Amino acid sequence: MSDVQLEAGLKVRHLTMMGLGSAIGAGLFVGSGNSIAAAGPGVLISYALAGIVVVVVMSLLGEMASAQPSSGAFSTYAERGVGRWAGFAIGWTYWFMLIMVLGVEILAATEIIAHWTGLPQGLLAVLVIALFAVINLFGVKQFGELEFWFAAIKILAIISFLVIGVLLVLGIVHGPSSAGIAQLVEGEGGFFPRGASGVAAGLLAVMFAFGGIEIITIAAAESTNPHESIRRSTISIMWRILFFYVGSVLIMLMVLPWNDPAIKEGAFVAVLDSAHIPGASVVMQVVIVIALLSAFNAQIYATSRMAFSLSERGDGSRHLLKVSRRGVPHVAVTCSVIFALVAVGANALDAQGRIMGTLLDAVGATLLIIWVFIAISQIRLRPVFEREGSLRMRTWGHPWLAIFALVAIAAFAALMLFDETGRRNLIFACAIFAGIVAVFWVRVGLTRRGIKAAQLP
Repeated sequence: MSDVQLEAGLKVRHLTMMGLGSAIGAGLFVGSGNSIAAAGPGVLISYALAGIVVVVVMSLLGEMASAQPSSGAFSTYAERGVGRWAGFAIGWTYWFMLIMVLGVEILAATEIIAHWTGLPQGLLAVLVIALFAVINLFGVKQFGELEFWFAAIKILAIISFLVIGVLLVLGIVHGPSSAGIAQLVEGEGGFFPRGASGVAAGLLAVMFAFGGIEIITIAAAESTNPHESIRRSTISIMWRILFFYVGSVLIMLMVLPWNDPAIKEGAFVAVLDSAHIPGASVVMQVVIVIALLSAFNAQIYATSRMAFSLSERGDGSRHLLKVSRRGVPHVAVTCSVIFALVAVGANALDAQGRIMGTLLDAVGATLLIIWVFIAISQIRLRPVFEREGSLRMRTWGHPWLAIFALVAIAAFAALMLFDETGRRNLIFACAIFAGIVAVFWVRVGLTRRGIKAAQLP
């Protein structure tokens, strides 16, 4: 265990807004149209089911984070509650998952900026990555402050969208004559136009959207009062996020037909265009860019802290433990930035999106694996924390709440098996996880051989 210390510069307001902002990102602003296209109005069931499970899982994670704040978060708890192999595999799986997403987010953001400015997208991508590298290297306070304002803009945009949507549905603002609740069940195919397989396909997109909330438990370790910060910010954030997601998608489905091509191209912009509000769609494009950049910034932070924590526990390079005078793990941040550039390049070269598309599709399924280990870790660590007297917040119904989460996750996985895309993604995610577990055991074997060789006369 290393004795190096990260800077404790985040406050409760930073964590609260970071938690809200991390989940209200590309998955909602960009991915909601795809999820609606996959399931139709039935996607509301996908959001509700996934949302309830996310609230449960985050309450389990929040309990452990309040008892033992750590930059490794669920990786640290998996190591302590299940075994070192689990901490290694979950930590590096999470790192790999976020690295895959980094390139897509930057390319999506810079594509819009390039359209505005006429500048080459490749140049813009490099400049944006360099900018966020500087921000992350400068200090956690600066990172937290930037994420605070990014999140504030996104939340204001969502609230404004909900208000406009309600006015459209009520007919106060002129919009589509068919807007209303009836459109949920009277549209083409009814409420479940894609059947159960559509709900399963929607779950993939929804789980991808909810990814990012866990960053508050990673960031809590760098807050001024980590035990209290995580207790105050976790649960309230979850319910607000669920309201924003379900509310936004409900508005989309009541204003426009679920199979309207404009929904898939950009659901938020399509709804605002139907309200005929001058400049509203341009403003929403700006918000989408901010959401993408915010998610990228947060993921540079999360990957660098996860790599730092893994290295601190002996599961990564010792070079990643180097900390600047500002308390920033600068080598870990630089490493994440380099891999972000690699991810951008890989996405740019993979013109048809076959390789990177497959990796990205597996992100939602990978989250299921992480959630499984969070639930198992909480079941095993709750008695430990009680003996230590370190619990600051308690989830009710122990261990049944965690068991409910495991049963729900198993049901999600079973649903995915009935969908061709879901089945492929689940298998691919399990293969990634199994490969990283294999790396751990190979590493252990080589280490043991090295020790034995050193002991020979």
